Amino acid sequence: MSHAPLALMRFSKMHGAGNDFVVIDLRAPDSLAPDAALCRALADRHTGVGCDQILTIEPPRAATSAASYRIWNADGSLAGQCGNGARCVAAWVLRDSAQRDPERCLAARFDLDSPAGTHAVDVIDLHHYRLDMGRPAFAPERIPLHGFDAPRDAYEVQIDGRGIVFGAVSMGNPHAVIEVDDVDAAPVASLGPALQRHAAFPDSVNVGFAQVVARDRVRLRVYERGVGETLACGSGACAAAAVLMRRGRVDREVSIELPGGTLRIAWPDDAASIAMTGPAVFVFEGEWRA
Repeated sequence: MSHAPLALMRFSKMHGAGNDFVVIDLRAPDSLAPDAALCRALADRHTGVGCDQILTIEPPRAATSAASYRIWNADGSLAGQCGNGARCVAAWVLRDSAQRDPERCLAARFDLDSPAGTHAVDVIDLHHYRLDMGRPAFAPERIPLHGFDAPRDAYEVQIDGRGIVFGAVSMGNPHAVIEVDDVDAAPVASLGPALQRHAAFPDSVNVGFAQVVARDRVRLRVYERGVGETLACGSGACAAAAVLMRRGRVDREVSIELPGGTLRIAWPDDAASIAMTGPAVFVFEGEWRA
């Protein structure tokens, strides 16, 4: 979707636990994807709408799905997964379905196609959704993580002469999870981008800083690719839970407390999919004039 041919573009502003989005409907046949310049303009918090990511609603790829979506970071780069965004897409698609044909509104369970695959959505209520996030991938080549030939409970790389220890997993996008004693004092702004630039992560990485408060409670901050620190990261919450569960540090159902709100993560066993439950909120509707 370039600036030139667009006079007017309608959008929804939404957030999931403070992780905020501009949602654009691209299901019309002549719709084009946003370019990097438009993403940056929309995401700018001073001169644009302001958001962490742009979500585009598109026709479903699977015959049984209600819709598909893509995720564009604030810098215009594409993302592979976004749990908070997925819940917002679910809420948007459910509302759109009800408005278009109230008698044939979507059921309380439906599927959405993300860049990472197809996900089942359960409607808890109009403001809360549970999403099947799929199985976490720990193999280094799946993350991707270079320099290691087999999964490990903890990896270590050198940054400025200091050993940085982390867990790593893919939730459809790469995550590094660093356990800390106090998340408020964690060096998120410095260590986050430093680890993203490390050669071990050829596609960069989302960096989570996790503090285990109790076996059913974790505090988390996430420095995201293409965005910076966000108020919440759904895939990051799943990644932190998966790493800590495999270590035996927390139970198989846990509350992940992020600066913008709390997500509930459940992973019954290593062979199961991770389920994420949390809010999705409409903020306002708007029009963007190019």
